[in-house]
Formats: sequence, C-alpha cells, structure tokens
Amino acid sequence: MKSIFTIFIFVIAPSVIYGQTIKGSVTDAKNVPIEGAYIIHNLSGRHEHTNELGKFSMKVKSGDTLLVRHLGYKSMEVVVDDLSNYLEIVLSEASFRLDEIMVTQNVKAVNLISDINTELFPVNSSQEILRKVPGLFIGQHAGGGKAEQIFLRGFDIDHGTDIRIDVDGLPVNMVSHAHGQGYSDLHFLIPETVDKIDFGKGAYYADKGNFGTAGYVNFKTKDRLEKSSVSVEAGRFNTFRSVGLFKLADSDHHDAYVAAEYLSSDGAFESPQDFSRINVMGKYTANFHNLDRFSLMVSHFSSDWDASGQIPQRAVDAGLISRFGAIDDTEGGETHRTNVMLKYMKSFNDGTFLKNKLYYSAYDFRLFSNFTFFLNDPVNGDRIMQSEDRQLFGAESELNHHFDINNTEVLMQVGVGVRYDNNDDVELSRMRDRQTTIERLQFGDIDETNLFSYLNFEFDLGSLLINPGIRFDYFDFNYRNGLLSTDDNERQLSKSAVSPKLNFIYNYDENVQFFLKSGVGFHSNDARVVIDGARSVLPASYGSDLGVIWKPVPDLIINSALWYLSLEQEFVYVGDEGIVEPSGKTRRLGVDFGLQYQLLDWLFFNGDINYTYARSVDEPEGQRYIPLAPDLTVMGGFSVQKENFSGGLQMRYLKDRPANEDNSIVAEGYFITDVNVNYEWKSFTFGLAVENLFDQEWNETQFATESRLASEATSVEEIHFTPGVPFFLKGKVKFEF
Repeated sequence: MKSIFTIFIFVIAPSVIYGQTIKGSVTDAKNVPIEGAYIIHNLSGRHEHTNELGKFSMKVKSGDTLLVRHLGYKSMEVVVDDLSNYLEIVLSEASFRLDEIMVTQNVKAVNLISDINTELFPVNSSQEILRKVPGLFIGQHAGGGKAEQIFLRGFDIDHGTDIRIDVDGLPVNMVSHAHGQGYSDLHFLIPETVDKIDFGKGAYYADKGNFGTAGYVNFKTKDRLEKSSVSVEAGRFNTFRSVGLFKLADSDHHDAYVAAEYLSSDGAFESPQDFSRINVMGKYTANFHNLDRFSLMVSHFSSDWDASGQIPQRAVDAGLISRFGAIDDTEGGETHRTNVMLKYMKSFNDGTFLKNKLYYSAYDFRLFSNFTFFLNDPVNGDRIMQSEDRQLFGAESELNHHFDINNTEVLMQVGVGVRYDNNDDVELSRMRDRQTTIERLQFGDIDETNLFSYLNFEFDLGSLLINPGIRFDYFDFNYRNGLLSTDDNERQLSKSAVSPKLNFIYNYDENVQFFLKSGVGFHSNDARVVIDGARSVLPASYGSDLGVIWKPVPDLIINSALWYLSLEQEFVYVGDEGIVEPSGKTRRLGVDFGLQYQLLDWLFFNGDINYTYARSVDEPEGQRYIPLAPDLTVMGGFSVQKENFSGGLQMRYLKDRPANEDNSIVAEGYFITDVNVNYEWKSFTFGLAVENLFDQEWNETQFATESRLASEATSVEEIHFTPGVPFFLKGKVKFEF
C-alpha cells in the first residue's frame, strides 16, 4: 500500500493539483512553428515540448510562470494570468548555448546531437552531409558521381542496403537498382539548403520501413532563407564550385527560394575525372493562421564523370602504376534525377493534425565499371555497363491525435502509404568500350509496389514514456525478362512483413534520461533474384538499444548505448553478375559513446566512439568475419564561433578491418584531419578549408577482389582500393544580400 500511495503522490497528484489545461503555440518571428521547444513549469519543474505544429498543452494554475526554451533562441518567461486565453509565444533568435538544453522525454531525444553538430559544424560539401550522423563513415570510389559506400554499426552498407535515407520524406534509396539494392545517391541535395538532420539508429520507429535495419537518416531542407547569397569556391585539382541561394518571397505566411549548385573537378588522379554536377532546387512554403502548412519542392540534378576505379595493390607495389593511376581509366558514368514533392499539414484542433505528402521522381543511371580487369575476358577485358530508367511515385498520410486516458497523455499516429517503382530497361552488359556492347547479361523491366501502414502510440506516464508500435508492409515484385522471347518471360511474387516496435524512455530528471528500445525491421531483396523463390525476399532484423543521455554539468552532454542486432540474411552485391547474394545470418553487439562540450562561450568540442563485434552465425570457426565491417570508429573535433570568426578542426579514425571471411586479407584503417576557417566582413564571408591536413596516404575504399592483369597468367585475390584525397586546399568567397 505504501508503494501504491507513493506512486499516487508523484504521478497522479500533480494532475489533480494542476487540473486546468492551458494551450498554446510557439513560433519564430516569421510565424514558423518551432518544433521541440521546451515549456517548463517554474514551480514544479514539469515540462512539455511542442509538436510539429509548434503546439503544446500543460496543466497549470492561474498566476503560474512558464519558461520557454529552444536551441538557438532566447529563453522567455510567460505568466499565465488567464486560463481561457490561448498562448501565442514568439521566440527571437539568440546565440547557441548548451546549458539551455534539457533532456526531454522524446523517443528521438538523441537527435539533439545532430542539431548541435549541424549548428556548430555547418555542412559545406556533399561528402560531409552523411558524416553528420554519429558513427557513420562514407567512402567514394568512382569518380565522385557514384553514390558513396556507407559504414554504420558494423555494417558495410554498400550504397544503402541497411540504412534508410530520405530528404524531406522523399525516398533516396532505390529498390532493385541496376547497381545495388538500396542504392542511395544523395548528390541531388544542395548542402547549403540543409536545415536539420533527423536520424535514428536501429529499426525502432514504426514510420520507417524498408532498409532501416541499421538506422535511418532524414534530411530536412530549409523552409525559408534569412538572406540571399552567392558563393564561389576554388581548390586543387581544378576544383570549382558555385552556389546561389535566392529568396523569392519573404512574408509572415509565405516563403519561397531557389537554390542552384555547379561543381566540377578533375580529382587527384592521373586520368582526370572530368567530373561535373548541376543542381537546381526550388521550394515554396505557406504557413496559415491556424498553423496549417503547405509546401512544394521541385529539384533537378545532373552529373557525369570518369573514374579510375579500384586498383590492385600488387600493381602499385610493382611500380606498374602509381596510387593515383588506373588499370582501366574508361570507367565512369552519368545520372539524372528530377523530383517533385507536395506536402500539406492540416490542423483540426490542438491535439489532432494530418500530414500528407505526394512525390514523384524521374531517374536515369548509367555506370561503366571494371572490377576484375582480364579475369573473365583476356582479350576485351571485363568492363561492364549497368543502366536503368525509373519513374518513382509515392503518397503517404499520417494522422496524429493527442488525447487523455485517466490523466495519461497519449499520442496516437496512424499512417498509410504506397510507393511504386516503374524501372524500365534495367541492363547489365559486357562492353568492349563505352559504345560497343559485347553481350547483354541482363535486360528487362521491373515493377515494384510497396503498400504499408503503421500504428504508433506514446503513453506519457510522467517520468516514463512508453512507445509501442507496429508496421505492416506488402510488396509486389514483377520482372519482365527482355532477353527471353517466350511467353514465360514475366514473373511475379508477393510478400509481406510485420514489424513490431517497443520503446521505453525514462527521465530521472531534466538532465538524465535512460532508454530501452527494441524492434523488428527488414531490408528487401532485388526483384530480379527473388521471383524464382530461391532467395530471401524480406529478411528481418531484430535489435535492441539500452542507453542513457546525461548532462553531468550544464555545458556537457553525454550519450551512450549498448546495442544488439541480429539479421536473418545479409546481402552481398556481386557487380559482375548483377545479383544480390545472401551471405547468411549475422549478429552484432556494440557500444556507442558520444559527447558535446562547450568549453567556453565560443569554443565547442564533440566526440564519438563506436565499437562493434560483428560475426556470421552459421559459418565455421575462423570463417565468421563479416567483410569490411568496421569494428572501431572514432570521430571528434573542435569548433570556434566568435564574433565574425568561425572555424573547426575535425578528425576521423577507422581501424583496420577484415576484408574477407577468415581475416587473411586486411583493409587498412586511416586517421584523417580536416580543418576550415571563416571570417565575416560586412556582407562577405571569406573561407579556407583543408581536407587531409597532414597529407596522409590512405585508402578511402577497399575490397578483397580476385582479378587478373593483362600480363598475368593466373588471377590473384587481394586488396583493391581507391586512394583517399591527398592534401586538398580550397578557398571560398560568399556574398549575402
């Protein structure tokens, strides 16, 4: 009875004492809703945070004072003098301070880290965008135009098989792609338009579906510009970049802007990459009086490049080529993508709103590669071409409804959606050169449909938040084989998956939060290899995180987690055959540790350490290593934000890791340091940035590959690599108006 009485005093009693509810909203000076603002009751210390519409509700008494905080805005005290009034709170911008951050009861509280990193270490290149996610490493190995290879939580994710990537909710991952399942080319995103980075590790979120086994990343672009700007950058290796951001409309309820980017570079290679990329994006946002919101985004991206590919270590050791030479310098490709997205958020009352989105992408891709040189064809070489022409359609609606059950606040989210990929002329061919086809190995059309729904709840029990959820996905795969002339050239397969989630968030106080997250996720396989029923279609992942977010002192935030992930089936992409091969069950156990520390008003430090023990389950002892899976990664650095001067020093370390199953071939690790400095003078900003400050010799990507050179009688399996950039200096001038 004593325990029950204690629970009543600390959980039920506050609801009785503060039985009347005040409602309100928090916006900025432009009437844009501020999501995640803290509303703190000064007497009791109870707090709430605003939803996506900037709205909140809290039980108070007349005369109480509320403290309103949000990162990057001035704190504000509001006295509640009339409970019948609707509070409209407007925050003004202020300097960045870690001591104003509270650890709130939020399933995605760890996103504080990405908010901090984005504010203190602004993204200034496409290579840096994904690195903003703690523990995520990338590598480029095809002339700058190909999607990056991604590493996270002991996964070699290839180009996106085990991480879900979106931009404003627009899918980046390509299903049944010509070059690899989940292929995620993020280069259509202009870095200067990024506002926030929403991420989560693990498959614990009901609204995230396919590919989200290791985690997800959603980049949110700016709804409006503070100022228009034009910038020019120039650096080594004939590198040139220009970006223009132009404000077209700027009022209390309407904002519009256009952004454009041009980038070209030859790279450090002996055979110039001749890389060029053009990006154009336009966005219109309307914020209505009732906080309804409408947005339209249109973008176009075009890129083409040459590449020197992955080169064998033995050719460099023998002096046949340099580290920046090539065995086959005719690799490269071209790609284009056009996107249109409509989003509308409708508010019915303070506790209910509906989010809708409708999107379309037109995408084409052509890639020339040569992984094995003269292994299969001693005369013409092993050059291949992969291509596709895709139309992507999608729609999604999510209802958010807040209500009370016996003084317990409940959030219910119900979502439904569809994604349809019409992928024509998906081709894999052997090539003599870029124009002459020797043999078509694959050619056909893919239609893939994903219908999904999810139900998510958050039960707020005071200090404890319970978040159960469930997701249902249905896939329909169709493949028409263009190499067959018979009536049996079209095959179809349907498959479904159910993915339950359960998360617990416990706030000891405003400085300490414990969390236990668990969930089932999946990644789909390529339509071309599953329709025969012989390969895994939607293999599941099972994972859990146990962790803490802690502010031991006002200017220090620490986050750590112990996690586990089991995967029913890993996929390994085999480029020469154009298929995805299953590689068996795997298990991973890891530790994540990160911190953010404001040493002085103008000096910040961030650090992130991730360790993973990753092994195959069914392989014999000594053959259980997962190729290229990183076991230790470290990232860290300093940032300076003082008056007109800003700058940063960032370091990243990737430990040696196995390149094959028995660890007889090792992919070498690296330690790289980057630095940048910027100075503002009137309307100008002058900047210098250096990649690989100490000119380290490092391999950006590595593979254990069997290949044969033209002069060799037999093949050799060893490390093939793409060298990382040497000391690279570039300057920048930006003008704002």
